[in-house]
Amino acid sequence: MPPKPKPKPKPMPSAARAALCAAALLAAAATPAHADGGGSAWSVAPASGGGTRPAKDGRPYFYAEGTPGTVLQDTVTVTNPGTKSRTVTLRGADAANTGSGALSVTPAKGRPKDTGAWITFAKRQVKVPPRTRAEVPFTVTVPTGAVPGDHPGAIVASGGGRTVGVRLHLRVGGPTLAALTVERVKVDKDAGRITYDLVNRGNTVLTPRLAVRADGVFGTLLDRAPRTLPVELLPGRRVSLTEPWPDAPALDSVDVRLTATAAGGAHGEASASARFVPWGAVAGGAALLLALAGGAFHLVRRRRRDPEAPEPEGAREPGDGTRELARAGTRTGTGTGTGEEL
Repeated sequence: MPPKPKPKPKPMPSAARAALCAAALLAAAATPAHADGGGSAWSVAPASGGGTRPAKDGRPYFYAEGTPGTVLQDTVTVTNPGTKSRTVTLRGADAANTGSGALSVTPAKGRPKDTGAWITFAKRQVKVPPRTRAEVPFTVTVPTGAVPGDHPGAIVASGGGRTVGVRLHLRVGGPTLAALTVERVKVDKDAGRITYDLVNRGNTVLTPRLAVRADGVFGTLLDRAPRTLPVELLPGRRVSLTEPWPDAPALDSVDVRLTATAAGGAHGEASASARFVPWGAVAGGAALLLALAGGAFHLVRRRRRDPEAPEPEGAREPGDGTRELARAGTRTGTGTGTGEEL
């Protein structure tokens, strides 16, 4: 007897296929994948208990304070939790403002001119074994001619294709001044926004608060209470910002005033004026008026060129025909044509 044909395998139900795929994904997710060969990325942070203001529970950034001519000491910690050794290079940098006004602690490479130039490391390059941390001492030498006030800087670490930075807040002893100005206020009607500049005229880092008010012909159009901006404005720096105004009026004359304040008594104000005109409607009305004026001018000019043109019927006054016949020597009535009455 011929062998019985083997039964064809039944297709797997869609629900079972979905469950199998999900199990495979979960298995893949459970398998750790580390770009550095089996560990988390290395990190850099202030060493606990260091600096002129140590904190028991760790420090988010370095803080140093001293008078001109002093040498300040601190320690940076590089932690490598991975399974491979990491070589990290340290350098000092000057902090900078981004285009939005935020503080950047990883500026582009370049020769620092302020705090970054005053930092000296015990070792600029450190090799950290797996699951180990290395502590690197450094000093900040404040020049004798340093200007009093805030000098934000950063400690930047690079290695393994990564670059990270930790802020170093340095305050040089002496008189401080918090001063802020608002400049170049402009209403951008097409974009629905207000543009302006904030300038730090003092020697301390400022976190400004901004209030906005706009008054039109018939009353207040915009009244925004003071709010803290996501800005850390460094001494002597300028940042260009925008304030959205999507519901600006279609037709009005507006005066806009911006008021900026910050800790330490900093205060600045500036204003601008703008006229909102719906030019599309104005252009349409002007075109209609020009058309009407052009038609009227054409009629008047035509009448001046053709004075003998017949007047519209009913425009003559009663008796006009009699007077014209009299001037021609014709009398009304019947006769022999000699001009004498019968």
